[in-house]
Amino acid sequence: MTGILLQLPVPNSLSDAAAVASIAKEKDVDGLNPCNLGRLASKDAKLVPCTPKGVIVLLKYYQVEIAGKHAVIINRSKLVGRPLAQLLLNEDATVTVCHSKTKEIGDISRHADIFITGIGRRSEFTVGANMIKPGAAVVDIGTSSVGGKLIGDVDYDNVIRLASFVTPVPGGVGPLTVSMLLYNSLVTASIQHNLEIGFRLDHLTPA
Repeated sequence: MTGILLQLPVPNSLSDAAAVASIAKEKDVDGLNPCNLGRLASKDAKLVPCTPKGVIVLLKYYQVEIAGKHAVIINRSKLVGRPLAQLLLNEDATVTVCHSKTKEIGDISRHADIFITGIGRRSEFTVGANMIKPGAAVVDIGTSSVGGKLIGDVDYDNVIRLASFVTPVPGGVGPLTVSMLLYNSLVTASIQHNLEIGFRLDHLTPA
């Protein structure tokens, strides 16, 4: 077996942390083993959580400047928000992480050059144009089903008029998450067989 993907969350009788820690770090295609997360913090990670990595690849592909910019993330989960914050810090962004206890999120988000949202409860939370800085790059990771239709956190039709860049839902980050999973599977194989991958995601450029 080359790679292992654990579908989270696990049943309440089990521990997410213990289950993830039991996965061999060289087979951890989700990048959530404590060793791999530690390497992420030290800027030495080969296996990076798929959705956060997909966000960074997307921003770089579309030449959104990250270094020196203020990035605001509305999500603090260990699957997305926390590793994404670390990746953005590694790219020299200034990062603010917002969550359910954050007061006046709109006052914070209006200062974001890069705005990333991943709540996924559209009936309770919507990102409108009043939360966006003109010219900001907006990345929507949230997914909700409303009337049988999949939508994100962002009021796309209104936000796109103000922002320089908005990812759609469906589409956008979703397919990139799958692509990063396949890429990580390639990485796990290379680690286990002492091979070098002749393909780097940070070298991708628009066609």
